[in-house]
Formats: sequence, C-alpha cells, structure tokens
Amino acid sequence: MKCALVTGGSRGIGRAICIKLGTIGYHVLINFRSNLEEAEKTLDAIHQHRGTGELLPFDVGNKEDIQDTLGLWIEAHKGDSIELLVNNAGIKDDVLMMWMKDEQWENVMRTNLDSFFYVTRLVLNDMLLKRYGRIINVVSLSGLKGLPGQTNYSAAKGGVIAATKALAQEVGRRGITVNAVAPGFIKTDMTENISEKDMKALIPVNRFGTSEEVAHLVSFLASPESGYITGEVISINGGMYS
Repeated sequence: MKCALVTGGSRGIGRAICIKLGTIGYHVLINFRSNLEEAEKTLDAIHQHRGTGELLPFDVGNKEDIQDTLGLWIEAHKGDSIELLVNNAGIKDDVLMMWMKDEQWENVMRTNLDSFFYVTRLVLNDMLLKRYGRIINVVSLSGLKGLPGQTNYSAAKGGVIAATKALAQEVGRRGITVNAVAPGFIKTDMTENISEKDMKALIPVNRFGTSEEVAHLVSFLASPESGYITGEVISINGGMYS
C-alpha cells in the first residue's frame, strides 16, 4: 500500500491536502491531536472521493507520543511504506516578544519545529531503504518575511525552512526530495479573525487563497514528475511576498 502521512490533517489546509492525495492514489494517514469529529469528516470526504485512509491520532509536539503511535504503526505495517510525508501541523500564539511567556515560545516551537524533526526522522529510514520518498513541509509567509507579533512562529517556520534545505542535500542521492510550501493568507480557521476586505489591497491578486490551491501544489510536489525539484521553498501567497 502506498501511504501518505499528513500531520494536522483534520481541518483547513491539512484536510484539503488529505482529500487531494486520496484522489491520486495514496492511502492517507490522517494525523490529528484531539478533534476526532473533524478528523472523521476528513476521512469521510476521502471516501466520498473514492479514496482510502485511516486516522492516526498523536500529538506532534510530544516525541514519546510520536514514537508510541507512529512508531508502532510503522512496525505493524512492514509491507506498507509511507512514501510521502506532509508536515502540516502547526499552531500560532501571537504576542509581542516583550510580553511573550515561556510557554508561548515553547509550545509554538515544539508543535511547529520539533515535530518536523521527530516525525521526519521516524519516517525517513524506510524512504532511505526504498530509495524513494517525498517530504513536503508546510511553512508560512511568516517564516520567510517575519511578521510582528509572531517572533515565535516566524522562528519556528524559519527553522523548518532551513532544515528543508539541509535535509534535501543529505537525502537527494537516495531519490528523496524535500521541499517546503509557504502559504500566505489562506481561508482557514487560522485566518478567520483577519478581514479579507481590509487585507486584500496588499495582495496583488486581490483575494485570499484557498486550501484547495495549496493542496494542488502539494500534490504536484508529491508526484514522480517533481523529482528534479528539491530544497525549494515555493510561495503561494498571491504575489504578496516572494
């Protein structure tokens, strides 16, 4: 079975990616932390598009939980390879640095940056053995440009961007590509408190993006035809910043 693991797959961009990957032949492992109801909606949507998948609940910010759940899944599915990993899970906790609490820094770094390391390291071994794999990291405009009030989030996403470039050089000879996708303002839960009417004047295409547009880009990077693209950060932000 050809499997794709999508972290944070229960809602928003993650859900759109799961559905898209299901339509192109992947058995989708939908990771989520606690919102079972939304994760089941994602799985139902995959089934409606004649795809297959399963739920894989674990906290990407907890390395023991990753090992206990994802590690056990890998051990129990020796014949099934995770050939595509989409590190999508992330959180924000915005505040100016002068007022930022330790836990606001630590939680954002753990969920956005540490998760990349612990999840990817676990999945990478099988890709190296099979000499094929696709790793796609969902980062952010904030990680490229830096945004006020997001010192923690910008640092975490910037760290993933640097790690993307480094890992791509380590594993390219083994047929594994590592790329990042950097969305700008996308219509999701994370942007529901931001006024599109006020912000779209700053965006050359004059609108927010959709989760489906991000998913389409991810599906291209997941394809065999993208094999000569690696170590790249591809912005999808309507021309707002590149």
